[in-house]
Amino acid sequence: MLIRLLVILQCLILSACAHNSTDDAILTDTPQVNLSVGALQYQQYLPQLEGKRVGLVVNQTSQVNGTHIVDLLRDKGVNVTKIFAPEHGFRGDHDAGAHVKSTVDAKTGIDVVSIYGSNKKPDTAVLSELDVIIFDIQDVGVRFYTYISSMHYMMEAAAENNIDFIVLDRPNPNIAYVDGPVLDLKFQSFVGMHEIPVLHGMTVGELAKMIKGEGWINKASSLNLTVVPVAHYSRDMMYSLPVQPSPNLPNDQSIALYPSLCFFEATPITIGRGTDFPFQVIGYSPIALGEFSFTPRAIEGASMNPKFKGIEVQGLDLRDSTIKGLDLSLFITTYKTLTQNEQTFFARAGFMDKLAGTDKLRLAIEAGQTELQIKQSWQQDLARFKQQRAAYLLYQ
Repeated sequence: MLIRLLVILQCLILSACAHNSTDDAILTDTPQVNLSVGALQYQQYLPQLEGKRVGLVVNQTSQVNGTHIVDLLRDKGVNVTKIFAPEHGFRGDHDAGAHVKSTVDAKTGIDVVSIYGSNKKPDTAVLSELDVIIFDIQDVGVRFYTYISSMHYMMEAAAENNIDFIVLDRPNPNIAYVDGPVLDLKFQSFVGMHEIPVLHGMTVGELAKMIKGEGWINKASSLNLTVVPVAHYSRDMMYSLPVQPSPNLPNDQSIALYPSLCFFEATPITIGRGTDFPFQVIGYSPIALGEFSFTPRAIEGASMNPKFKGIEVQGLDLRDSTIKGLDLSLFITTYKTLTQNEQTFFARAGFMDKLAGTDKLRLAIEAGQTELQIKQSWQQDLARFKQQRAAYLLYQ
């Protein structure tokens, strides 16, 4: 009976979804027809590449009207000498956390250097062959999405080796939301490098300016940074990603739910890895979290060993939910369901604290605080962060 009541409560909360902390902007259906990503603003960066040896930090999202920027720049006579591959690889076909190997791109013959795993920052020998590094990757605006951590290390490498750094900006699909605890540096890790909230409401270009301006990298003041903005972009503009940013974020709904569901990665709960709808469901066994059943399986390039592989779980189908921003209600309710049934919820407490950027969120949930109480606890930090980031914003 208790579980039944909790499931009903979950469904009511999902439909209401009234506790998101938004930025000053309110998303509208502003048309995207005139939007032009930074990579399309050739006149702003091609002159800086003439006669230069260029390295690219790119992946499968680094496209312009269906053409990958590697091919586009080579067609324009740019000397692309290195490709740097972040988490999920150059082609975006590696599972989260999977080893990314250095290799050679079969199509172009260019060396592909892994910057994920033990080699987050290239060595001096590799960097000595470069004059300019370009970062052009689609982000989703969440602190623990590791592309911005890779950008951090590559910016630092450029600063330390007197290499110019260019960010070709792209929209942030979660730009309307600034929410979550601001990272405490005691919990700094690759899933949280900077003193920013979980949802920071910035594009990668704006964040790059902030990383340099706040001195968050070694030799920040010496970095020659250029950010090429998105033309005709505003903070109230909804943006649907033309290419999925990673194997387990296949659509707009998964990207909207990602900030709220990723915390479940530190628990025994599955969020749909190993299904056709990752980051759009939750499930568990032997306790039923709802009436929706699914069975995770191995999916090459996305999730070979998902939680509950080959085991049917019961939970909630969130593909039609209205959750946006950072919603803790489902997470808190599921915590109560498991603990009241003598099941361990925070199975990876240390990882939970890294994702949150603090142990305060986990401790508050364990202490029985409500979502409203928890969110009120970080409002002052969010206000300070918004004031701090103001000088680096590029879009109204």
